[in-house]
Amino acid sequence: MKKKTKWESFWKENIGFVFVIPWLIGFLVFKAYPFLSSLYYSFTDYNLFSGISKFTFDNYVNVFKNPAEIKSLTTTFKYAFMTVPLKLVFALFIAYILNFKIRGVNLFRTAYYIPSILGGSVAIAVLWKALFNDDGLIRMFFANFGIDAPHFLSDPSWALFMICLLRVWQFGSAMVIFLAALKGVPQDLYEAASIDGAGKWKQFFSITIPLISPVIFYNLVTQLVQAFQEFNGPYIITKGGPLGSTTLMSLLIYNNAFTAYQMGKASAQAWVLFIILMFFTILAFWSQNHWVYYADDDGR
Repeated sequence: MKKKTKWESFWKENIGFVFVIPWLIGFLVFKAYPFLSSLYYSFTDYNLFSGISKFTFDNYVNVFKNPAEIKSLTTTFKYAFMTVPLKLVFALFIAYILNFKIRGVNLFRTAYYIPSILGGSVAIAVLWKALFNDDGLIRMFFANFGIDAPHFLSDPSWALFMICLLRVWQFGSAMVIFLAALKGVPQDLYEAASIDGAGKWKQFFSITIPLISPVIFYNLVTQLVQAFQEFNGPYIITKGGPLGSTTLMSLLIYNNAFTAYQMGKASAQAWVLFIILMFFTILAFWSQNHWVYYADDDGR
């Protein structure tokens, strides 16, 4: 029997790395390099056509001094802190109802999940704009009854709320996760609570909420990340208007990068958004020690 050479032995033991190379190349080229280069560009006045002429910290300073950027940052906070709680509450409420054994429940589950499948598409955003525009179907409907409905998308006091409503309407994915968690709650706990005289509300807050708190935490973090990165709705429906009332940070970053070609400024804004999102994610993970219950952890 021919003895294997060192090269053959090495090749046999490390053949697995060959299959990792395509992923590694993709990670380095499409993730690591853009990530690090954006950090470098954020400290420059990099323009897509004229290049870099100087290094500067003004990009970061202006995020907290420039009125337009401060307004965009404030609008992003408003959007996130309106949509995330409302979406979670609606998702949990509908999941709780659909958890009961009612006739045709599978049809209702499908109907409530469909908006989440279609919600991220451009077509749904265009449809939303057609419904709530000044000459849209909703205002026409109210006009038939002699009611002067608000200018939903051209009034600064209404526009952001309508964009939030689109995101809240897409609660199906969170609902499905909540529904799976509700299915895992032991029914004997509810039976014991009923025997002790606990009503439905008492059972919900004393049994259901604690036992599904890990899922609530998961949905909270994922929905928070999505909310801070929202782009399609404000871009397609209102273009960031009126008067910048729906210009979220993601849209401002896009405008600076691909309309004004100020890549340095856009990179700095992206890093500020990343740091803010990382802060809230860390805060959420820290807070779970005080409200998330894990059944296999006696320390909680």
